[in-house]
Amino acid sequence: MPRMKKRNPLPPLKSDIARPSRLKILVRRQRRNLRFVILGFTGFGIVLAGAMISHSARRGGTINTLQERFGRAIDLRVEKIEFHGQSNTPEPLLRAALGVSVGDPILGFSVGGARQRIETLSWVQHVAVERRLPGTIYVDLTERRPYAIWQNQGKFQLIDRNGDVVANEDVAAFADLPLVVGAGAPAHAADMLSALNAVPEIKSRVAAIVRVGERRWNLQLKNNTTIMLPEAHEPAALARLNDLQAQQQLLDRKLLFVDMRLPDRLAVRVRPSAQIVPDPKTPDTKTPDNTRDISSRRAT
Repeated sequence: MPRMKKRNPLPPLKSDIARPSRLKILVRRQRRNLRFVILGFTGFGIVLAGAMISHSARRGGTINTLQERFGRAIDLRVEKIEFHGQSNTPEPLLRAALGVSVGDPILGFSVGGARQRIETLSWVQHVAVERRLPGTIYVDLTERRPYAIWQNQGKFQLIDRNGDVVANEDVAAFADLPLVVGAGAPAHAADMLSALNAVPEIKSRVAAIVRVGERRWNLQLKNNTTIMLPEAHEPAALARLNDLQAQQQLLDRKLLFVDMRLPDRLAVRVRPSAQIVPDPKTPDTKTPDNTRDISSRRAT
């Protein structure tokens, strides 16, 4: 008996395919609607924020105004202000430049604005300002170091190593600092004082260094002797003067000035009350104006 071939089953009718339940359809619709609602609220929030910023700007407000309002809403206020590194900067002046007090909204405080104001203070070289939530303002100062006292036109001011003016008050508290005198002195004081540091015997006798014509220096000694230094060759002249003091005790004599402006000649003038009677055997060793010339051979 011949075998019957198996026939492929007919494809199911569309009506026989399992349809999603009504519950699943409802859930899908709710999710879709919820997505549209979220997008709508987000867009509304962006528009509202833009409108508030625009309104604040029109009325003179800024982003800080919004921060301040937000800070008030959540009640974040300044509880403590900490200063570090502050030694010579007057605290009332520092607090005024900071621009915030205990009890003020902390989010309404401009860190950048405070930093810019504080760095305009003469004593301040650098400052870091931080807002440490929930309620602390932290200020870390780096102050300029006074290097010398500058006297010019009857006024005394403190200057740093760069020649910048640090302060013009309470200068007497820094009386141990070197005194530099004259216009243009601050810009060149550091080089001159460094040269003096190399000859401590000479430095110990100096009362002031005086800028002459904004191009060279005189040393005013404590015994009122003036040392006239050459332009741009101060270290060599000071080394020469140091040798003269060691060998001949030149600076222990009663002199009005020692002129070292010429590299091969040294001229000195004694005080009138300490004039030395010239040796008759050497009548031309003293000039009529009471000035003595010391040759380079004797000076070396």
